[in-house]
Amino acid sequence: MQEINIIWFRRDLRLFDNHALSQIIHDKGKNIYPIFIFDTEITSKLPKNDPRLNFIYDLLNEMQNTFKAFDTNLNISKGKPLDIFTKLSEKFTIRSIYCNEDYESYGMERDQLISNFAIQKGIEFKSFQDHLIKKPGSVVKKDGSPYQIYTPFKKQYLKSLSKFELLEHPVELEKGQFYSQESTFPSLNDIDLEESRIKVPSINNDLDDYEENRNFPGLDKTSKLGAHLRFGSISIRQLFKAHQENDVFISELIWREFFIHILFFFPDSANHCFKSKYEAVLWNNNQDDFKKWCNGLTGFPMVDAGMRELNTTGFMHNRVRMIVASFLCKHLLIDWRWGERYFAEKLFDFELASNVGNWQWAAGTGCDAAPYFRVFNPSSQHQKFDPSSDYVNKWVPEWNDLNYRPMINHDFARKRAINTYKNALQDNL
Repeated sequence: MQEINIIWFRRDLRLFDNHALSQIIHDKGKNIYPIFIFDTEITSKLPKNDPRLNFIYDLLNEMQNTFKAFDTNLNISKGKPLDIFTKLSEKFTIRSIYCNEDYESYGMERDQLISNFAIQKGIEFKSFQDHLIKKPGSVVKKDGSPYQIYTPFKKQYLKSLSKFELLEHPVELEKGQFYSQESTFPSLNDIDLEESRIKVPSINNDLDDYEENRNFPGLDKTSKLGAHLRFGSISIRQLFKAHQENDVFISELIWREFFIHILFFFPDSANHCFKSKYEAVLWNNNQDDFKKWCNGLTGFPMVDAGMRELNTTGFMHNRVRMIVASFLCKHLLIDWRWGERYFAEKLFDFELASNVGNWQWAAGTGCDAAPYFRVFNPSSQHQKFDPSSDYVNKWVPEWNDLNYRPMINHDFARKRAINTYKNALQDNL
């Protein structure tokens, strides 16, 4: 059987500054066999026309067009990774498997399974840091324990940041490096997927006024980089270096890494309140209220605008995400996990750690959360961050109609939320 060295793409869908790809070219230099697996453990839980799967497919197609120039193909499979690697081992003599690290619970379990398989087969398995600048465990307190508050985490992150960590991993593609083959790139139908009407939003590269304008959804001045970071179509190192002087934007990148570190050390926080005492909160969890929130029919313009934007585009402005999350948890007293799961289904840039971290922040249950008695007023948020109602007018044109009314009184909801949280904490003493 012919020998191959596998480069396994996952959350690193690019052919530049890619640590694992750069390393396998350096170490092996020939018979490199690129693969991507549509993991059915993940895809089976998603609709066939999920826009994120479409986005992945488009990125893979771009990579394929480059690979063809070097007499090889990106091999696309669909199934369970262990089954795919087992089939490959029956067809080829696999010498090595290279990939970049994944820090979510499922990803680490999957990689351990493939690592065990490789050991049994005498295959070299190597993984590399690529998705983050600071891998989990590299930013800790003096006693080795993880930071649970963002500000000291950020301070230590920047203090310990080295030029080495920002070094790029150059990829120099040449003919003769790859296993030479001819195959047809699959259509969406071939891998049992369907075209989505929702497309990834365009990246905003002009971030000079990011601090000044990022909180105003009507201006549309956020970076729109979330999906690209999630699937690795951009390099976190190149992005960080390009905006080193932009303190506010860099802080947002560090927030992302902070939440990934938190979920790595505290995986149970994906499904449980980080501060366990908040498990005692008696949520209303009214299904009809939840449906109104999901469909943008709450009678609060900023909340409804955000939910309609999400449902239509797969994106929601970050300031509005905080407003709609606070409204669900505090005004409607619906468990943050309901909202987190809805966002997970809809958000183009969904990343588990950030989604969980931000929802727990809004609910007041997280590691570095807003206090439970902080309840956003959706009306004052509208006045402050969309003063001309450009955003609201786009998504809720009927908001000035007489029949457009709030589903709940803000003052009543605020007092009820504070009392509910207070009672839960007192009962939990």
